[in-house]
Amino acid sequence: MASHRTEDALVRAARRLGHRAEGFDVLRWHRRLGTVGASHVARRLEAFHPDIVLCTRHAVRLGTDRLATLCRDRRVILWFFDTQPQPGVLELARACDEVYLTYAGLVATWREAGITSARFLPQGVDPDLDRPGTAQPALACDISFVGSGQYPYRWPLLERLAAAHDLQVRGPGWDAAPAGIPVVGGEVRGPALADIITSARISLGAHAVPEQAGEYASASNRMWKILGAGGAYLGAWVPGIEHFAGDREHCRWYRSVEEALDACAELLADPDERRAMAERGRAHALAHHSYDRRLALLLEGSDYPLPPPTST
Repeated sequence: MASHRTEDALVRAARRLGHRAEGFDVLRWHRRLGTVGASHVARRLEAFHPDIVLCTRHAVRLGTDRLATLCRDRRVILWFFDTQPQPGVLELARACDEVYLTYAGLVATWREAGITSARFLPQGVDPDLDRPGTAQPALACDISFVGSGQYPYRWPLLERLAAAHDLQVRGPGWDAAPAGIPVVGGEVRGPALADIITSARISLGAHAVPEQAGEYASASNRMWKILGAGGAYLGAWVPGIEHFAGDREHCRWYRSVEEALDACAELLADPDERRAMAERGRAHALAHHSYDRRLALLLEGSDYPLPPPTST
């Protein structure tokens, strides 16, 4: 597996916890060998003879029948990282003994769909991989945003930030975006993200659709990548998000475009505090939100200890 993928981070975490662990990249072998790839992975998995099989969504390419045969008398767990299930994922989930979801709001929905074992477990940081990158002059800017551009809900925020500060935007799908959004690059993969985060004074997170603003404790993987790389993170607030990182202590949260503008102005005006906040954020993420901690919860059959939302 590619070293920057979450699946490989989980293998490293399992080994740090003292377990014998191996990753089987179903997607890569499917791309190389087509349907024969699933058989190749199945033979390798059987030869490894694991006690526990932890699947991500790409395990759908094995097929539920083959997976059931491979995993007979083994504990089978699915950890799903996305917001919407791709074709075959719900069937895969039903074939597993336990299911973990990285978005808390999905747990009730999946349970209503008959997946009663669904639990909440957010993503996290990989101590071996999520590190500060190398600052590069071409990447230096006040604010960096890395994400997909096909969501018009993001555009007004980015336009306002670009009008006030030096903003650099990267990612796929920006062809239809307004000219006022400075798109300087396409999709970002692997270690290049850490260089972008390190080079920018502020790294931004932004909702793709308005409904995300009400999703309880919804934390995207972008947040963990930025905190892990030691970036000064400015993210969109949702209820319960402070359970992961405290405002002004580990990062900054904003509830509106105006709050985002104010937070940027404050962070840019005080570089010492900005750097100190970023250092606190990274230390906090490594201490409390590593994949080692996440995997330990998963292996003991526990979900993330998130208090229920408070009603007002």
